[in-house]
Amino acid sequence: MRLPTVFLSALLLVPALTAPAEAASGRRPAPKPDVAFQRADFRTGAYEGTTSGAGLSFGAAAGAGLSFGTAAGTVAHTDALGTKTWEYARWTGPEQKIGFPATELIASWTADVPPRSWLQVEARVRNAEGLTKWYSLGRWSYAEGDIRRTSVPGQRDADADVAVDTLVAAAGKPMTGYQLRLTLYRAPGSGVRPRVRTAGVMTSNVPARKTVPVSPSGGAWGTELAVPRRSQNVHQGHYPEWNGGGEAWCSPTSTTMILGYWGRWPSAQDTAWVASSDPNPEVDHAARYTYDHAYKGTGNWVFNIAYAGRYGMDGFVTRLRSLTELERLIKAGIPVITSQSFKKGELPGAGYGTEGHLMAVVGFTPTGDVIANDPASPRNSAVRRVYPRAAFENVWLRGSSSGGVTYVIHPPGHDLPATTPGMPANW
Repeated sequence: MRLPTVFLSALLLVPALTAPAEAASGRRPAPKPDVAFQRADFRTGAYEGTTSGAGLSFGAAAGAGLSFGTAAGTVAHTDALGTKTWEYARWTGPEQKIGFPATELIASWTADVPPRSWLQVEARVRNAEGLTKWYSLGRWSYAEGDIRRTSVPGQRDADADVAVDTLVAAAGKPMTGYQLRLTLYRAPGSGVRPRVRTAGVMTSNVPARKTVPVSPSGGAWGTELAVPRRSQNVHQGHYPEWNGGGEAWCSPTSTTMILGYWGRWPSAQDTAWVASSDPNPEVDHAARYTYDHAYKGTGNWVFNIAYAGRYGMDGFVTRLRSLTELERLIKAGIPVITSQSFKKGELPGAGYGTEGHLMAVVGFTPTGDVIANDPASPRNSAVRRVYPRAAFENVWLRGSSSGGVTYVIHPPGHDLPATTPGMPANW
């Protein structure tokens, strides 16, 4: 479960097919939402002990990335595990223009972070008053004995606040540009070489809207991808130290299903610590290794992407503007995870209400309704659901949900489709 963030602007996406009716009625057409995704390019920027290969991409060159070269210095870090000294190396990206006044920013990444090392992701933004301070958007580690894997609360100031994994601009101070900073840490003298493989930033200005019009076909009607089905509820009460147990594990359960589709989920050796009676130990594994110790949950969006990176996957968090866009990914063989909230009865066929929930969209019926693997099901065999297109699109895109938030996870060799022509790229 993941509670949605608050949106601070009012822009609205309306499909082109509605425009003539609005023009004829004399109503002003509602503006479109602004969403953009930019990949980090490690060939540019300032290097403090870091090294880069041929650049960064989500395709064939993804292996280059950014690595720890030589230590730029040492720093003491204190958390619940104590105070430890770490060597660090850092990359600071050049300032990037956003192209519209953004209200939110989410940075996501995949990395190889072996034991005795970790990664911190930071951003600062430009508003009308200049550049802000640096905000931490996450401290990431695979291992559990080095630092606490965590978001960083308590960063609110006059310019912005960090809501778990999302940098939210203060009212009246939209972002027009940003810088990304990545710091790699390792135990002094260890020679460990943590490496960031992919990184990217999604910026957006999404409306606080109550309803969203249904979108036209994107060409994937009648397509369904063979994604494994996993229920979070069969793990009810399991390992309550990670967000109270499986009934709250919608995000790692959805991530697990996508990893299973690509054949990249944990091995039997990885899950040997899980009780032998557990029906799907790969889900417990994902919950353990996405757990955010400050948020006290497994629903940190970017930590789920970073977890997928543990298995060699590329991935990122973005926002989509419509189901038409989502269909582009399904047509390319890429299932996606969506975030939404709704009251009971607003999504026919769900049978529940939620303040924040993740599920995997795996296809569309021949008439355009959404086929979802919904982990909020009593058993694995009940996970496949068909949700009415209009209702699903409404609860996913409107401002009271997550505004179209989507996890896109795919192998480096599986190309993404073209983005929507005439609009800023959002993947």
